[in-house]
Formats: sequence, structure tokens, C-alpha cells
Amino acid sequence: MEEQKALFEQIRAKLIEKEKLVTTGKMMSTEAIKYDGNVFAFISKNGNMVFKFGKNFDPEAQDFESIPFNPFKNKGPLAGWFEVSFSQQELWESLTLEALTVIKKNK
Repeated sequence: MEEQKALFEQIRAKLIEKEKLVTTGKMMSTEAIKYDGNVFAFISKNGNMVFKFGKNFDPEAQDFESIPFNPFKNKGPLAGWFEVSFSQQELWESLTLEALTVIKKNK
């Protein structure tokens, strides 16, 4: 889990340096990245990265694997949130930028 957290922190630090409205935050007791006060990416407790791609995102149409993020036992997944495993870590930075673009459009 240390390797996942280190990569997450590196991505977050880069974004905070580049984007004045990007800040640190928390989501479900884990580290997150916020834009103008809204979380758009965070690291899950199992070491994967979770992105807010929006309700219109089609995971089947992508060239990477993602699953709807569902932290609940008795409810459905969080609408618009998708989890990408650490095995695809080389995509995390570009996916973070994609999630940032989505949240900027929806502001």
C-alpha cells in the first residue's frame, strides 16, 4: 500500500502546483484530491485509485479497465465514480487529469 500512496501523493502534489483550485482533501477517511472544494479523485482503502468520471462515463468504451466504485455492503455503487487498480498505475496520472477536466466542465 505504501507504493500506491506514494504514487498518489506524487500525482496530487504535481496537480496542486499546476492548478490553483486543486487542494488536498479526504474522502471516506482516505486521501483525496479536490478541485474548488469538490473531490474528484482519491485512493481507496485497498490501494486502488477512484475517479469521478460522471454518470455518462461508459467503462466498456474505454481502453482501460475500471469498475464502478462500491464501498457499501447493502447499496449500489456511487454514481459516476470508477475504480482503477494499481496494476494500471501508469494510467493514474492521465486519468486524474481526465477526472479534473470532467469536474471543471460541471462547475
